[in-house]
Amino acid sequence: MTTTHELGAEQLRSRIAAELARARARTAGLTEAVDDADLLRQHSPIMSPLVWDLAHVGNQEELWLVRDVGGREPVRRDIDDLYDAFKQPRRDRPALPLLPPAEARAYLATVRDKVHDLLDRVPFTDRPLVADGFAFGMIVQHEQQHDETMLATHQLRVGPPALHAPDPPSPRVRVADEVLVPAGEFTMGTSTDPWALDNERPAHPVRLPAYVIDAAPVTNGRYREFIADGGYDDPRWWSEAGWAHRTKAGLTAPMHWRRDGDGWAYQRFGRWSPVRDDEPVVHVCWYEAQAYAAWAGRRLPTEAEWEKAARWDPATGRSRRYPWGDEEPTAEHANLGQRHLWPAPVGAYPAGASPLGVHQLIGDVWEWTSSPFRGHPGFAAFPYREYSEVFFGDDHRVLRGGSFGTDRAACRGTFRNWDYPIRRQIFSGFRCARDARPDESGR
Repeated sequence: MTTTHELGAEQLRSRIAAELARARARTAGLTEAVDDADLLRQHSPIMSPLVWDLAHVGNQEELWLVRDVGGREPVRRDIDDLYDAFKQPRRDRPALPLLPPAEARAYLATVRDKVHDLLDRVPFTDRPLVADGFAFGMIVQHEQQHDETMLATHQLRVGPPALHAPDPPSPRVRVADEVLVPAGEFTMGTSTDPWALDNERPAHPVRLPAYVIDAAPVTNGRYREFIADGGYDDPRWWSEAGWAHRTKAGLTAPMHWRRDGDGWAYQRFGRWSPVRDDEPVVHVCWYEAQAYAAWAGRRLPTEAEWEKAARWDPATGRSRRYPWGDEEPTAEHANLGQRHLWPAPVGAYPAGASPLGVHQLIGDVWEWTSSPFRGHPGFAAFPYREYSEVFFGDDHRVLRGGSFGTDRAACRGTFRNWDYPIRRQIFSGFRCARDARPDESGR
């Protein structure tokens, strides 16, 4: 007779196997969509060749699951240094003796066979690395994160379109301009989500004054007003560092935009189309977001403000896993998982709104916050410092919420992303916030 504990372990094994397969299918789709020459080519000096990402996800799977969790002999110890992201800067990776595409795929298949064998046998003990299948979940999330990186590389490649997906849904509701978030305490982070990564932990109380946040991300239409008003030419709106970067980089519009008669066009994965005013703006850096907010008389939200708007339930006072509740995202909740290849228009996902009426907090575009990337109070690096701790400090700004290219496995209300403030090849947008006035906050 199967015990409840055994049934739970078998359900966990099935879930892990399904998530591993889902991530690998996406990896295959991204790397089989182009020929070997495209896989080996570096499409931008700030991105790896796709073939490097391909073998890297297999190498991480081997290091953590085959060798560490399983205690098995290495499959390819000789390639560890080649696929160590800290030892090999992206700009130098094309010159490395990388595994050619066929060999990389064979390596991934060998590693995955060993992982399936391990999954059939591993006991889910209290050892932190295997409790609740954490190491497997970490690897699923790692592969999905690299899939999003490879998707960003596809956006940068030159050539005929290689990826295809249906258009996002049309707007279903009209969304308000902004929402008041009352003053008070909420729980930020998590101590209970079994696959949450170290920088999401631990849960801790945060008290915030009342503030107002945009009910949706800033749209192309709003951002075009900033451009038309000379926003890129007026240093009043830019920080000193932002203006220096704008000038040096020659920024005049979001990445992948170009003038099209009296309007603008946007290149999406090899296709040009008119900029649609009701879609969230994407491919803007932190400095651009900050300048727009200053021009609009507002500011970027802090990370805590973003998370309270995304998770806090005023009826119960508890923090949910997602804006709509604790259940996993579906196609009705959010634009995630490369289901579409660009952001959905504002109002397309009413089922994903928070109780306060804040929309599209999950999916569509990563949202820049004003906060530098630091650990939560009580942070402890696990299972290695290089996942997040080495990036703490003022050099990186936090992004929240995920994009249309983020998978549901690597996106929840506590998930934290970070990047340099100059980066805009990522699927980044933003929403604005402001302090509440006394007549709004009830003071």
